[in-house]
Amino acid sequence: MGGGWTGDSVHATEAVSCADSMKLMLSGIQTAASRVAEEMGVKLSEEVGYTIRFEDITNSELTRIKFLTDGVLLREMMDDPLLSKYSVIMVDEAHERSLSTDILLGLLKKIQRRRPELRLIISSATIEAKSMASFFDTSRRRLGRDGEENGPRKNPAILSVEGRGFNVQIFYVEEPVSDYIRAAVSTVNAIHDEEPMGDILVFLTGQDDIDAAIQLLTEDPHSRKQGLIVLPLYSGLPRGDQDLVFSPTPRGKRKVVISTNIAETSLTLEGVVYVVDSGFSKQRFYNPITDIENLVVAPISKASARQRAGRAGRVRPGKCYRLYTEEYFINEMSADGISEMQRSNLVPCVIQLKALGIDNILGFDWPASPSPEALIRALEVLYSLGILDDDAKLTSPAGFQVAEIPLDPLVSKMILASNDYGCSEEAITIAAVLSIQSIWFSDRGAQKELDEAKLRFAAAEGDHVTFLNVYKGFIQSGKSSNWCHKNHINYHSMRKVDEIRQQLRRIAQRIGIALKSCEGDMQVVRKAVTAGFFANACRLESFSHNGLYKTVRGSQEVYIHPSSVLFRVNPKWVIFHSIVSTDRQYMRNVIAIDPSWLTDVAPQFYQHQQLNPRPH
Repeated sequence: MGGGWTGDSVHATEAVSCADSMKLMLSGIQTAASRVAEEMGVKLSEEVGYTIRFEDITNSELTRIKFLTDGVLLREMMDDPLLSKYSVIMVDEAHERSLSTDILLGLLKKIQRRRPELRLIISSATIEAKSMASFFDTSRRRLGRDGEENGPRKNPAILSVEGRGFNVQIFYVEEPVSDYIRAAVSTVNAIHDEEPMGDILVFLTGQDDIDAAIQLLTEDPHSRKQGLIVLPLYSGLPRGDQDLVFSPTPRGKRKVVISTNIAETSLTLEGVVYVVDSGFSKQRFYNPITDIENLVVAPISKASARQRAGRAGRVRPGKCYRLYTEEYFINEMSADGISEMQRSNLVPCVIQLKALGIDNILGFDWPASPSPEALIRALEVLYSLGILDDDAKLTSPAGFQVAEIPLDPLVSKMILASNDYGCSEEAITIAAVLSIQSIWFSDRGAQKELDEAKLRFAAAEGDHVTFLNVYKGFIQSGKSSNWCHKNHINYHSMRKVDEIRQQLRRIAQRIGIALKSCEGDMQVVRKAVTAGFFANACRLESFSHNGLYKTVRGSQEVYIHPSSVLFRVNPKWVIFHSIVSTDRQYMRNVIAIDPSWLTDVAPQFYQHQQLNPRPH
């Protein structure tokens, strides 16, 4: 490479781990199970199977090896608190420290005290092994009557498995870059001009960054584009576009995959020889004081940086170009990222633990302790939802019913409330859509066509009712992929929505919810949504000419996201599903409400004086 870079060398190794090497994005569990079944020469769903949310491909009589998500295993504990049917449990990619993983690790430690014969394997390529071993070191020697220690002391073992790896040369920029997207594009062009053939993997933060980089790469007339195949990779991408990144690179061509951090550990791209690391990723951070969870661009950790570099050393010696200085990496970059437990809304976490009989939440043995403020806010919200009683125990039947539904408790409460309003069919459809990242798709440069397609389904009440219109059209079309394509709707997402909906209907019937349609009465649907999401209410500021809202709780300034059908409509009162933070804090999935509903559904949470218009 040319000037402006400093170099070093590392040896990238990878641990031998089925779930690491076989996971392919959202279908990772299925792919790993399929591969193991194939290598064992058995049929998938018999000796080897998998379980993910809303899908169980196992046989209770035959299955001996089961792949499943940490969230599913947590739900299994509700029926089998000691996980008695398992003799060995392996938690892979433990360094990612998701909310479910941290809860699971704490519970497994608790289970092992009762079941010392249970074997636990905690695997990761980058985790701090000594601290994890220390966390699981529950061994204590018992003292006999004579004061002597009885029995052997069992300490967790630390095993290092050296897998196949190749040397990866590391390059750093000599000066900090001011625009990491343009710097990434320039680096790709330099690699293409100067380096031997081999695919390039670029790490950026999200879809917007990826689209901007692709546009710069494909439209810049001054750079050589001959032979470049530029492909995006992020979780909301349609399945067909995801599959393109795994297809073999044609002879004489160079593939450039521009990805989010999903490519750090969740998949293997066989042809990658060069990695370009922006040094950033999008991470969720929850502020328990304002009760707002933001998705923000934040620096990665050294552990993530090493994972990214290792992507270049999978099939042959490679090179990693870091768009930050070596001094920054050594002296300023954190060793490990902040665990999700310490930066997340803990409402789902608390109800899971309560459902598992863990009443002393503050005293629970966490791998990384969450903030007391976040725990207190979670308890407050669950109490307001009627899920916890005055003693902070699950209410009956509402609390136990909500815990049975494998969704965010706010969504589950919406479904429960819909039983009273006679609109459970509609609420279940909305819940299924909210479980999917997006039901829309847009080709680059086709934003106008997408906006026009949305208008065909847009409801004055907001996005939730619009989802009902889309689902109705999908069913009336005979679940047609052509219909989806014409209307800029993601066909695979809609098929998943339909599958989730059927599962939720079965769960609803099991817990006593009558399946009933409101027959077009959207006011009761909006009331059911309010019953679940009342904590996310916002009021339009009367002096605002640019769509400024303030949350009722916390008075945070927020705006309706441009993707919403209510963008620029600006109803006086709205409820949102989530917040995304870019240059502003934007509300996503927004519905218009009557403020009087708030005190009806949540009198403990709201007081009438909070909802009265302010004098101006």
